[in-house]
Order: sequence, then C-alpha cells, then structure tokens
Amino acid sequence: MNRPAWLKDAVFYEIYPSSFFDSNADGVGDIDGIRQKLSYVKELGCNALWLNPCFDSPFKDGGYDVRDYKLVAQRYGTNEDLYALFREAHELGIRVLLDLVPGHTSEEHPWFLESGKAERNEYSDRYVWTDFWIKGTPGHPYIGGETPRNGTYMLNFFKCQPALNYGWAKVTEGWQTPVDGPAAKATRDAMVDVMRFWLEKGCDGFRVDMANSLVKADDDNKSYTSALWRGIFKELRAEFPQAAWVAEWGWPWQALQLADFDMDFYLDHEENGYHALVRSADAYLKGNDPAFFVKDYLDRYESSKDAGYISFITGNHDTPRLRWHLDEDRLKLGYALLFTLPGVPFLYYGDEIGMRYLDCLPTKEGGYTRTGSRTPMQWAPGKNLGFSQAAPEKLYLPVDPAPDAPTVSGQEGDPASILNTVKAVLALRHGHPDLQADGSFEVLHAKKGDPLLIYRRGSFTLAVNPSDKPVPTGLIGQPIFQIGAFEGGVLGPRSFAVLGA
Repeated sequence: MNRPAWLKDAVFYEIYPSSFFDSNADGVGDIDGIRQKLSYVKELGCNALWLNPCFDSPFKDGGYDVRDYKLVAQRYGTNEDLYALFREAHELGIRVLLDLVPGHTSEEHPWFLESGKAERNEYSDRYVWTDFWIKGTPGHPYIGGETPRNGTYMLNFFKCQPALNYGWAKVTEGWQTPVDGPAAKATRDAMVDVMRFWLEKGCDGFRVDMANSLVKADDDNKSYTSALWRGIFKELRAEFPQAAWVAEWGWPWQALQLADFDMDFYLDHEENGYHALVRSADAYLKGNDPAFFVKDYLDRYESSKDAGYISFITGNHDTPRLRWHLDEDRLKLGYALLFTLPGVPFLYYGDEIGMRYLDCLPTKEGGYTRTGSRTPMQWAPGKNLGFSQAAPEKLYLPVDPAPDAPTVSGQEGDPASILNTVKAVLALRHGHPDLQADGSFEVLHAKKGDPLLIYRRGSFTLAVNPSDKPVPTGLIGQPIFQIGAFEGGVLGPRSFAVLGA
C-alpha cells in the first residue's frame, strides 16, 4: 500500500465552519475561530482536520453550491486567513483537508452563466445540457426555462446545483459527450487546477463530495469514474506525494482499488454494517449482537485492506448525531470501538461531548433534516454556550436550549465524561501502532444472539459488551485500558476492555 505515511496515525476532526467558533461576533463561525481552537483539537487527540466547504457560495446548500472554487466565502474570512490556518495547523502537527465539490457548482458560478448563453462559447459544454428546451433523459432531473439557451440542464442535487460534464460512459444522444472528448477533458483539467491551487497554498488534500458520480451512465463498478480519478491522482501525486484524498463513495473496493483514493467513508446506508452498528432498531451498540455489522464490515475490509483505508465516522453534517440514538454509556463504547478498528477515523465536531441532534429546527441553507446536526459547538455555560458573543437572534443556528446541554468546560474536569473518554481512547491509539490505521485485525468472537465482540489488533485483544448484563469472555489478564468493569474474565454491562499480549 503506497499511501501518505502520516495517515497511519491520523485521526480527523470534521468542522462545519459556520458552527464551530465565531471570532467576530457576527453570529457565524469563521476561519479565525477555527485557528483560535487549534490547540483544543490537538489536545483532544486529533491531528488532522476536514473543513466542510468554505468557498464563495450563495449558501443554498450549506456551501455545497460553489460559486468560486478559489475564493474563501466572505462570511468566513479571506484566502489569507485560510493560508494562515494551514501554517498554524502545520506548526502543531495538524493536517488540513478541504471539501471539494467536483460534480456540480452553483447556478451562479461564472462557468454556468456562460454555458447558459445562446451563443456557443468555451463553457457551453462545461455542464450537462440537452439540445432542446423540454428535453431530458429518464432517471435524471433536468431544469429548463432558466437561461437563453435552447436546452435543459441536469441537476446533481438541488435546483441550484447544475451537473458538471465529465462525459457519458455510453453516448446515446447527440447532445451527450464522450468521456474521452474535449468537453470532459476541459472539466477534468479545471478541477485539477482547483486542487493544485489549494495544494500549493498549503492544503493537505481533499474530502471529495459525491466522488463516484462524475461520469454519467457509468457501469455498476463505476469503471469510467474510477479511471478518471486514477488519471487525476497520477498527475497530482507526482507533485504532491503527501497529499491525501478521502472519498464520499461508500464502497471501498471501488474507491480504493479501482479509483485509487487513499480513504473511503463507511457511510450510513440502510441495511449496511454501519447502520446495524449504531442506528437500526436492533443496532449492536444498543445492546444487541454484532453479527451483521461484523459480516458487512469484514467483507469491506478484506476486499480493500491492501489498497487503502476505510474511514469510520462518529457522524457528519448529513446524518443525525449518534447521541440521538445512543445513551452516554453506549456512546463511549461506540467511540472506543470506532477508534480502535483499522483505518482512519473521523470525529465530527461536538460528538466528543455528546452534543444532541436537535430535530425540531426549521431548515437552514438547504439543511432540512440535516440542520439539527449543524448547530453551534457548545464550549461553555453562559451566553450562546460560548460559541459567539452575538445576540442570540443573530446566530447561524440556535444552540441547544436544554439546561443540561453538554459543554467542553463542563466535561473537562470529569474523568468519566464523554470528552475525557474520547481523549483517553485517542491517546491509547496514538501510543500503540498496533491500534492505528494499518495494524493487523482479526475477529475472535462475534455470534448471533450474543452481545460479546472480541477482536485482535496486533498484540492487543479488545472486547466490547454493550448489553445490560455481564458476559464471560474467556480472557485472562489485567486490562491496560477499560471502560466499565472487567474482573475475573467477565466483562461488565456496557463495558470495553483492552488486554495486552
């Protein structure tokens, strides 16, 4: 496996910029706010960041509708502020990944405005357009009547997000362009130019939004999109060998083996192992057996372990927070498990204190049901829970109004808090290469009807019991780390233990 060496011990912290820390009291988080909290990220045990989109945007979809890929959104600061963040993060040993949205832009992007003109120009084929004002293709949403051009344009998501044109795997209409044609190459080169721009400024790589959706009418293996990414990586890795890319793909054997990404997220999809771990009605971490999770995970792990890294998430900006599904005890077990499995883990801001999912909020900037996972970080009791000095009505989103809303300062002094549990597990991981990204992995016990999960990482044996009853493990020895109880080979209710060789 030829991946950047720093990924072996990497733990990422995902930050939604609008909601992390407001440094200028305008009610919205910003880049200077992130800079001021870098020491917190370091002390937490995270040595890499993933920033959700911070580029210029109308913010109809939380910044995933980019208007200018090379310009920081004014609400967050300036390009110079982001360059300074790169420098200061690097001084602390923290890498920084930006969020790349290569599949679509905002409808306000200059490329799209040019492509919508009736006269042919260099951007006419930058997006997926049909050749008639009421024409489309089955299975794809199209919009017409918005521009002078006699055609409709394909959407990737919302109405404001026209799809960029990387070609069609199979051309069946005269208006479709091939994957090896000049239009697809021009779009590809434009996106490489964007990545090169930020890499030269100090960015350490990218999380790639909808990474498997670029070539239209691709086959089931995403062969054409994979080939596109391989070509991009061949070019950029020669210039930036320590840069890293993580895919929003969800099928690691495709993303890592076929497309050559460094990491692929284990996304929360119905009926998959991650869902069976934390979200389904009979999820393992709610006290049930681990059999389905283990099978699904092992299939993914075995098919890709020599090609790159699976990335578990505690949550992200698109999913309900784990605290919505799990009580505090089981949340600690979940973090202990996720941070000691192979791969490169991602911790979503606020999950380290058990921030709640606020399901009663109206949509903000296209968030809809995702809005409740994007609320401001809760730093301390008091005004706006330490997020901002702005008047509460000016906040990007309201903070958790509950009197027992968790905060960083409220948990720092409690050794048994979620925050200190996360710090302890991450310190354990950093202190032992066997527990890091590419350490060996073997499942020793995972049976249907039995809540006990035992697995081996190198010289360590780890055991999890999320149920409300003690379970015998057959393991002998004194744990080097534990949550809950382990005595006489019996793992207590809602407990986790790590035993050495």
